[in-house]
Amino acid sequence: MKWTFFSIVVLLTFSVALAMNFKPPDSAERLKAIGPTKGLSETFRKALDPADDFDPVAVPKSGDWLAEHYENGRTFEDFIKAKTSKPDKMHNKIYLQPLGEFPQGQIFLLDKLREYAASYFAMEIEVLPCLTLSDSNLTTRINPYTQNRQILTTDVLAILKKKIPTDAFCILAITMEDLYPDPSWNFVFGQASLSERVGVYSFTRYDTEFYGEKRGKDYEKVLLRRSCKVLVHEMGHMFGLKHCIYFKCVLNGSNHLRESDSRPMHLCPVCLRKLQYSIRFDVISRYVELFCLYKKNGFDDDAKWIEDRLKWILPTETAKQLLNGKTAKKK
Repeated sequence: MKWTFFSIVVLLTFSVALAMNFKPPDSAERLKAIGPTKGLSETFRKALDPADDFDPVAVPKSGDWLAEHYENGRTFEDFIKAKTSKPDKMHNKIYLQPLGEFPQGQIFLLDKLREYAASYFAMEIEVLPCLTLSDSNLTTRINPYTQNRQILTTDVLAILKKKIPTDAFCILAITMEDLYPDPSWNFVFGQASLSERVGVYSFTRYDTEFYGEKRGKDYEKVLLRRSCKVLVHEMGHMFGLKHCIYFKCVLNGSNHLRESDSRPMHLCPVCLRKLQYSIRFDVISRYVELFCLYKKNGFDDDAKWIEDRLKWILPTETAKQLLNGKTAKKK
């Protein structure tokens, strides 16, 4: 199909108009997106029941992702029909590829992110030796607004396609360098190719120092929490999860740091069901592992959310015993 400049402009204008008219799905539409739960175990049915633990996605403000990007969402049943990639016996590991330098102030991220991803996806995660920029022949530029160096994401993805291990479900490069996907773009937080099972994402814009601001005393915790969110968001795309338009969810699209910070750490019932379908993890065990990590890293609000959620899914005393027993073992 041949596209004229006029037809492209018309298409883009139409897409922006659709985005500007975005209306959050109502309760019935959200439940339809989760899909029928008859035949599932009682525990899993409860885990997919939103109850009062998941806020619906809000009406976007000017500048927000859904105000500028048209997203039609994907229900669980549509996700099944799409036949997206999922781990199997031959491809069952996730590889993290550090790219460029991680200054002393950020080196702590690598092991923390590996640990978090392993609990979030209930899969084995391996961190590969660092890939240096000087040896990678990557296209770079100086951003005219920030005066910071940026790496072209398509070059990174091309390298990862050649490096992907035989047992990898996917390989994702992580970096403290800023990124751009095309000369016409200012920047991008990350980019992934679902069909090729490769992706790259940057944490640099989640560090307050990037904006010329002084780091606070809780700088490491803030950077870690932001990085964990972008990590699982981009990894979620590798499993075929599109941006979520149903609930406030870690898979919500993000146009800016404030919007990214407003996303929760957790998956909504729609996205949780999709990921569980792909990996077949035990939902309760996964929540307990994440609870322990949140407590360990001082993410108290996130730990409290999981505690309340488990008390909804399980009898209250069972949930308490489960969490108390697990945290006691961790100590």
